[in-house]
Amino acid sequence: MALKKLKPVTDGSRFRSVNAYDLVTTAEPEKSLLRPLAGKGGRNHHGHVTVRYRGGGHKRRYRIIDFRRNKAGIKGKVVSIEYDPNRSAFICLVNYVDGEKRYVLHCQGLTVGDMIESGPGSEIRPGNALPLSEIPLGTMVHNVELKPGKGGQLARSAGAGIQIAAKEGPFVHCKLPSGEVRLIPRGCMATIGVIGNQEHMGITIGKAGVKRWLGRKPHVRGVAQNPVDHPMGGGEGRSSGGRHPCTPWGKPTKGYKTRRKHKLSDKYILRRRK
Repeated sequence: MALKKLKPVTDGSRFRSVNAYDLVTTAEPEKSLLRPLAGKGGRNHHGHVTVRYRGGGHKRRYRIIDFRRNKAGIKGKVVSIEYDPNRSAFICLVNYVDGEKRYVLHCQGLTVGDMIESGPGSEIRPGNALPLSEIPLGTMVHNVELKPGKGGQLARSAGAGIQIAAKEGPFVHCKLPSGEVRLIPRGCMATIGVIGNQEHMGITIGKAGVKRWLGRKPHVRGVAQNPVDHPMGGGEGRSSGGRHPCTPWGKPTKGYKTRRKHKLSDKYILRRRK
């Protein structure tokens, strides 16, 4: 995977870099695994804006991804590696020997023609999914479940990987990319390897229009607004706000913790990310 720097033929393309897509083998997705995806524009089911500065962007179709990896004992062949507009990682189209087709997340080392499988007893190689109890210590995994059978929830973005640190009783110690160490039940499924497309974070968007293509509108600073719209707005000339940084509704920001207490999951965190 590599990045491609554009020729500076315009001001917008002068510093812009894009993905070279050298791993992608086809531009046509599998029609049976596509679903329509309506743009919400930051609005909830009442039509109220709950996330500001969202809207527009290119039209997308959702690709159904197999996060559960529950086809135990059935081998599948990787027939293509594709771009997915809904995530930073690439995806692989897998044809199973029973005739079913599914999309899975692409990981480093997985190429077209490789055979993958899932379930207990599978070989320890990139793309195969096994219970955490069967994966050796030190192995890097992705698409890790938090509850057995629920489907992978952790390490699903480009370049993400979780290290199996230890096994103790009914739990496995997993070190997340953030540095957090978490207890996960032994029966949870995980896929061997690190998610591909590691260069994704090195992309330089180069111009404001690229953000608009992604559905991100310009973010207006609070100090640039009027007092009626933001607590930090107003003042003669340019001001620095005159108070501690806060949201439009007066809640402190920049270090103020807003995470609610999760009584059921907090006890499984051995070491915080901070």
